[in-house]
Amino acid sequence: MTTIEEHFGFSHLPFHKAIADDELWLPPSKKNIVDTICKAIERRHNLVLTGEPGVGKTCVLRAVRHRLSDAEVRLTYCHNATLSRRDFYRQLCIALDLSASATAAALFHAVSTHVTELGRDRIHPVIILDEAQLLRPETLEHLHILLNYGWDSQPLLSLVLVGLPELEDRLRLRRNRALYTRLSHRLRIDPLGVEDCADYIAVRLNDAGCQNDVFTRDAVSMICEASFGTLREIDRICQAALARATDQGRTVIERTQISDVLKS
Repeated sequence: MTTIEEHFGFSHLPFHKAIADDELWLPPSKKNIVDTICKAIERRHNLVLTGEPGVGKTCVLRAVRHRLSDAEVRLTYCHNATLSRRDFYRQLCIALDLSASATAAALFHAVSTHVTELGRDRIHPVIILDEAQLLRPETLEHLHILLNYGWDSQPLLSLVLVGLPELEDRLRLRRNRALYTRLSHRLRIDPLGVEDCADYIAVRLNDAGCQNDVFTRDAVSMICEASFGTLREIDRICQAALARATDQGRTVIERTQISDVLKS
């Protein structure tokens, strides 16, 4: 059977996840968010980043990782947010390569001591909590204590909370106000518009060695509408459309083919 790469002359499948940090596609809106996050971390601020599933939150974080200096900033990424408070700090200790003690108090002490030591070495630690909308109430309510150093006078740690839009609703609750007031930047990633969607598809095709217009303008508009402007859905629809076009021997994908993909 003819593969998609052979049929279209691609060097590789264009809509895949394995993309290097320095090759990530970012529209102007996401570039502005990356700039804001990097400046916030350099100023030792805390922030929250929200957006619907698949809009590119992780891509933004990877772009931030690529921008920041390893010599000055120590990033720690945690994505398992469904743990109890003790297990959350145990996970954090493991991520920081610290000894995971038995009690919650000992775990918290290990993390806070580590942060203080990094401060003495002029290294700024940043803890990124992904899927933060799933944090247990007792864990979310305790996070602001992790930011308190030198009687709350030393910004030794930056906390970046990332999650779905409902995370903002949880943070606004009265019991979380101690944490919410410490989040200097409250950012949101919006879905792509038609122009950005078209640019994204063109960039991915070009990176795969394709110079032709595989998708018609009407097809791109339909993809953007059906995907609600989310990158993950755009990838899925485009990949399915390429596979169908290969089976049919087509080299141009029109609105009709996208409609067939959406119905299948």
